[in-house]
Amino acid sequence: MPAVVFDQVAKTYAGARGEVRALDGISFAIEAGEFFGLLGPNGAGKTTLISILAGLTRATRGSVTVMGHDVVRDYAAARKSLGIVPQELVFDPFFSVRECLRIQSGYFGIRHNDAWIDELLLGLGLADKADVNTRQLSGGMKRRVLVAQALVHKPPVIVLDEPTAGVDVELRQTLWSFIANLNKQGHTVLLTTHYLEEAEALCSRLAMLKQGRVVALDRTANLLAGTASTMLRFKTDDALPASMTAQARVTGRIAQVTAHDAAEVEILLGQLRQGGVKIEDLEIGRADLEDVFLEIMQRENA
Repeated sequence: MPAVVFDQVAKTYAGARGEVRALDGISFAIEAGEFFGLLGPNGAGKTTLISILAGLTRATRGSVTVMGHDVVRDYAAARKSLGIVPQELVFDPFFSVRECLRIQSGYFGIRHNDAWIDELLLGLGLADKADVNTRQLSGGMKRRVLVAQALVHKPPVIVLDEPTAGVDVELRQTLWSFIANLNKQGHTVLLTTHYLEEAEALCSRLAMLKQGRVVALDRTANLLAGTASTMLRFKTDDALPASMTAQARVTGRIAQVTAHDAAEVEILLGQLRQGGVKIEDLEIGRADLEDVFLEIMQRENA
């Protein structure tokens, strides 16, 4: 049985200029034990889809199930199967970290689980903050508390909605180590992130959304293999030739240009020489998930 199933999920809103379609017939399943990535530009519908999954928003059409439980008809069982880390920093300013976790446990009818709470505190680097009031914590520490609250009832499905947005490198490493270990133990993980290097490193399968539709759904390795496999990376202060700009991505002084094979690499280098472009730190490597993502989004625009 799949852990999560989205079946023809659509969501529309009444806007000032008429009906706004946030989701347009989304259908895919996430298998039990998968580490699944949900990617897309801002406004693609990722947060709306997760809100429907969590029962915070109702779909206009279609259905969603979690571990076989419909999120509308069997809300309590579906919600108990989910642990959700939201984008926003939400915390109770009146309690310590440990008290917050005990209260969160109570929402699911769980008592006397201090051993698991201690494991969460240790695994997420919160052990020395257990008795500190949450309002005294930094933003990164509050983010860790949100993760602990999502996991305190040991849900089979973990949903991480931009969990590392605006946090430091240490938290990212701590979080991913802990979540990867839970995934190895059989927990299903659904991740949305704008850090595509995280998705490439962690997710075995990906869905990409654009304007409320699924525009790509495949194993990460297949998506990487199915697009331009070679990437030229170099630094330059010069403008790129016009013939190259359509397939290039420029960030400051760093330019990245896609190529499909060695012959195309030679052609691109020739164009740079003919255009008088002076380059530094030339690298030739494989395209990463960011390159794949941009290519798919541009293809959809076309």
